[in-house]
Amino acid sequence: MFTKAFRVKSNTVMKGSDRRKLRADISAAFPSLSADDLNELVPNKEELNVVKIYAHKGEAVTLYVIHKNPMFFQMEKQLYPTVYTLWRYPDMLAAFTTWAPVVQKLMGGADLMLPGVVVSSAGLPDVKKGDCCSVNIVSNRAPVAVGTAAMSSSDMRSSGMKGKGLNVLHTYMDQLWAFGDKTAPPIIPVTDTSVQADGEMDGVECGEEEEEEVMKNEGEDSEGQNGSEIAAVESSCQGLQDLSLSKQEKEEEQRLHEEEEEVEEEDSRSPQEQMDSLLYQCFLHALKTKLKKSELPLLTGTFLRKHMVSCCPKGKHIDIKKSSYKKFSKFLQTMQKEHSLVQVKELSKGVDSIVEVDWKNSAIRSFCVPEDWEPSEESGEQGESCEVVYHPPEITPLYGVTARLQPLFQDTHQKKGAVLQASEVRTIITDYVKRNELVHETNKSYVKINPILCDCLLEKSEYQDVEVLKWDDLFSRTLNKMQACHQLLFPGQPPVVKKGQVEPIDVSVASRGSNKKVTIIKNLEGFGIDPAMVSDTLQRVVQASAVLHDVPGAKDRQLVQIQGNQVQHVGRLLLEQYQIPRRFIQGLDKAAKAGKKK
Repeated sequence: MFTKAFRVKSNTVMKGSDRRKLRADISAAFPSLSADDLNELVPNKEELNVVKIYAHKGEAVTLYVIHKNPMFFQMEKQLYPTVYTLWRYPDMLAAFTTWAPVVQKLMGGADLMLPGVVVSSAGLPDVKKGDCCSVNIVSNRAPVAVGTAAMSSSDMRSSGMKGKGLNVLHTYMDQLWAFGDKTAPPIIPVTDTSVQADGEMDGVECGEEEEEEVMKNEGEDSEGQNGSEIAAVESSCQGLQDLSLSKQEKEEEQRLHEEEEEVEEEDSRSPQEQMDSLLYQCFLHALKTKLKKSELPLLTGTFLRKHMVSCCPKGKHIDIKKSSYKKFSKFLQTMQKEHSLVQVKELSKGVDSIVEVDWKNSAIRSFCVPEDWEPSEESGEQGESCEVVYHPPEITPLYGVTARLQPLFQDTHQKKGAVLQASEVRTIITDYVKRNELVHETNKSYVKINPILCDCLLEKSEYQDVEVLKWDDLFSRTLNKMQACHQLLFPGQPPVVKKGQVEPIDVSVASRGSNKKVTIIKNLEGFGIDPAMVSDTLQRVVQASAVLHDVPGAKDRQLVQIQGNQVQHVGRLLLEQYQIPRRFIQGLDKAAKAGKKK
């Protein structure tokens, strides 16, 4: 799961209450750990960070990091230890033993197959399906992989040790290991050296050369047991490192070579020209391999989302605004007028559709699908669901330092305009009060007002009367005097900080001629939602005409207008599919009452 680089979403220091909860969760998940072990893993005074990441396939994972090493990772509310933790507590999990060349396969992303498991005289560890397990090599008990059991121990024995044994999640030398200090496994001698292989190396599809290497290792292990056991352990660990480093060096060399080739090809073109070329390539690809004559006429938005996006090469993304066309409608006009590839007509007001395609055009007939193109799991689903295309932003309220409050923040070097979270403001104010000894002598819940606090937080009418404030009143006054801001964080994009409160999505119902009702949706762009996609989706769902209009006085802003009172459908779309919190949508109470005409 961590074979490829992941993206860090946030990195924060864990609070005391969260530490206690984490300690309780670890104790419940791994009962073999003592109270001293828990205190060592989750110390009270040392800095413990919570790092939220997105794996390369989009899975949300939470890391718990101490001393710059990830100690645990959590996904779907399940805790798993990393190899750094298991090297300190090797008996924390039930362990399966295998050969060093097998671990090399695990590092490449393979799961542990039962024929590759080495069974000791004590037999297999007692596990149930889904239990968290570790993997070590025959001559060293230090775990090198973490995963979950694909079947119970009894099922493994009844299957004749065939099939998948462990679903591997994390290994030594992967990107999660590289997130730490990159230390090598310690040498932990094996207590029971009488091991027997219950199968050959084909458990992970090893070739003949690898099988010979395994047989060689078996012989070396046997000699080491009769001679120096420690030397055998050191040799096995070194061999594992050499295999992994060699593999990493080859992959790194290949990656750098590919990047150099890409840079050489793309350096001669501007980013705008590259996007124009990508659009044209995906357009021809979609016409030749995706679009069927029976689908015509087809809405232009549906064609883009369902067909063109799925034809985008892996690692690239279509962004119309980065092209010279800026709008998809303009791109289609060019394809119609200059290349005569398609015919586009406005079948209903404000909604364009592709009505005809010239499949005999030489550009389509001569187009060949790129050899390096492979279907993407995400792009293949983008045409069917808005959930895959759109991910709701993480919205964080922020507070800006104003000129009036600057004296309060000058000790922390926060200048006017600096943007802080509420917790950061609380910490700065608390430090200021304690540093200036402003806590009331007899009642610790009150803070004495000095001249700076008076000028920053009190009204003129309060100068003579107010001498102390409660802590909560002090914090609330500080936040109220600061400039309201907010941060929008979309997955895969840098955070965007904007001044003011979040402008909610506005849903309203208006009357047009002959007392006809229309539903109007505004401010979709503020949440990264494409109004054209919402219009297209609603049009298909409610079978009513939907059009886009430019918002007067607002650049690059559009509103969606759809016939009838469709507030109920709009609410379901925004709340369920787009997962926008209800507090950021206003007007949902205007839905048509049951039994009344829309």
